[in-house]
Amino acid sequence: MKNRNTQTGILAMVITAFLWSIAGLFIKVIDWNPIAIAGLRSLIASFVLLVYLGKPGIQLSFPLVAAAAANAATMLLFVIANKTTTAANAILLQYIAPVFTAFIGAALLKERTHIEHWIAFIVVAAGMIIMFIEKLSGGQLLGNIIALTSAVTFSLYFVFMRMQKKGSPFESVLLSHWITAAICLAVSFFLPFPAFTVKSVGAILILGVIQMGIPSILFSVAIKRIPAVSANLIAVIEPVFNPVWVFLILNEYPGINTVIGGAVIVSAVTAVSIISSRRQPDRIIN
Repeated sequence: MKNRNTQTGILAMVITAFLWSIAGLFIKVIDWNPIAIAGLRSLIASFVLLVYLGKPGIQLSFPLVAAAAANAATMLLFVIANKTTTAANAILLQYIAPVFTAFIGAALLKERTHIEHWIAFIVVAAGMIIMFIEKLSGGQLLGNIIALTSAVTFSLYFVFMRMQKKGSPFESVLLSHWITAAICLAVSFFLPFPAFTVKSVGAILILGVIQMGIPSILFSVAIKRIPAVSANLIAVIEPVFNPVWVFLILNEYPGINTVIGGAVIVSAVTAVSIISSRRQPDRIIN
């Protein structure tokens, strides 16, 4: 039964990462300020969660509020990072998060990080560098610091969500989307009014429902069943799927570095997921 729960969590997290990955493709379709996109996307995602939950039972516990704040901060910081550094730098720096999760999770959750996780960190880092080596750039210190900060908040999001494994983490995600929507839409009043076209409305609905809403539910399912560090490692396959979508929709062939780096990342995440699904649950670290 334990192994089946773990397998369900792994599958839910893989689908989550897969759906998260369509963001880049559809954001390109919308000619709006990224702040407006993030705000409306979160607002739509919150309606998806409300439909799923029916009547949410939001009890303002520390893990619930902390997870919501961490997720909202991650979404906001990542948007800002993409405006102040290159997209490659922002992605690469944010996905240092599993390492932070390993240390924070051990301290706060008492969840052990195994040797296969540490090996996977190194292999995934190598794969990321291979994928983005041609697009990385120096300088842009502020943007890089913001991206690195988003990695910290991203890891905290996983940890605080995992703290609610015996409760209902769904409300944390709902609250995070309300916070993000409120901040971004308030800022949007001071930006040029977005042009609502059939294409942009269709794209923002896809982003809100499919790219953010459904994955919010699946992530909440996953984090109840697998350790925070395992979930965060699986999440790093998100940028691997981006060129797949571009190839399928736009017929643009990925470069050889993208193919090699992506294969390295997927292989590492697959291996560690198989090992984790077969491992007996750990005792709590004293």
